[in-house]
Amino acid sequence: MVQVKDIINFLETLAPLHLQESYDNSGWVVGDPEQVCNGVLTALDLTLEVMDEAIEKNLNLIVVHHPPIFKGLKQILPTNPVARMLTKAIKSDLCVYAIHTNLDNVLWGVNGEIANRIGLKNTRVLSPLSDTHQKLVTFVPLTHAEMVRESLFQAGAGAIGNYRECSFNTSGMGTFKALENANPFVGEKYQQHKEEEIRIEVILPKQLQPLILTALHNSHPYETVAYDIFPLNNKFDELGAGAIGEFPAPIDEKELLLLLKTTFKTGVIKHSPYTAKKIKTVALCGGSGKSLIINALRNKVDAYVTADLGYHDFFEADGKLLLADIGHFESEQYTSELLEKAIIEKFPTFAVQKTGKNTNPVNYFL
Repeated sequence: MVQVKDIINFLETLAPLHLQESYDNSGWVVGDPEQVCNGVLTALDLTLEVMDEAIEKNLNLIVVHHPPIFKGLKQILPTNPVARMLTKAIKSDLCVYAIHTNLDNVLWGVNGEIANRIGLKNTRVLSPLSDTHQKLVTFVPLTHAEMVRESLFQAGAGAIGNYRECSFNTSGMGTFKALENANPFVGEKYQQHKEEEIRIEVILPKQLQPLILTALHNSHPYETVAYDIFPLNNKFDELGAGAIGEFPAPIDEKELLLLLKTTFKTGVIKHSPYTAKKIKTVALCGGSGKSLIINALRNKVDAYVTADLGYHDFFEADGKLLLADIGHFESEQYTSELLEKAIIEKFPTFAVQKTGKNTNPVNYFL
């Protein structure tokens, strides 16, 4: 039996909520996390049509990218479109969950999907986040060092870029004196004991700290486990906004625009003046990405692809790169498929579908 919270807990391991931007409202929107989940419908936006589709297909969890509650909501009245959707969800026993900028800030998410769709290689984050990881230091007797290390690795510690099971180990002498109520693993009460120990150091994502500490305590032989946790300001290429990558071979600017138009089925692409340069390195950001133009320029990319650029934003290209605005919906439209695949991979026998509804509110007169 799969509960709604099982699906959400899984998604939050892939795109932790603490990675969302301060202005965002990712997370639970409405519904009971404890109820049995009949199935999942994924969508970019929540609309009444999407909700009708979920009800018709008996899928009682809707996972959307854009949070339907984004501004202050003081009244639940039928004159408000968001209020109408919330009322319908409650009456229909639907659960709604939003996975927004936290999905933007993991490389496998929205921006990684865009990069894959246009064939970029060597993809990394355009604007890496800091304060996402910690360092755990613990002290283990020689006889149990291997067991504790493996337990920490299994819980998710020791991952750095494309490497796993990373740790640093130093030998030393530990001392302790067990008191009256102690139950020491080695040594005698009231006598100082010296034990050869291994100092194990591993890094860990902040969101996995509870899981990793549980693994540490379950595998460590001591009654009282000594450990330290240090904050890290390091930036990691897997976490942050936007993405940057390279084409296997340079292409023309018009060839890039045609690739974008075809891949994302956009009615029109707004772009800055041509630079007369070949396009090899491309930066991108799904949705509203004008704040990352400066990052694209610093990385000396040949083109930057995003959406929601204003008139004055195009001047920032300054002949140094090609700016391309492919549309907000267009840039993020494959997010529902991305989420569908991720959930199916974890719950292969479970009913998961992406919406068949087009939720784009923008139309083009051609």
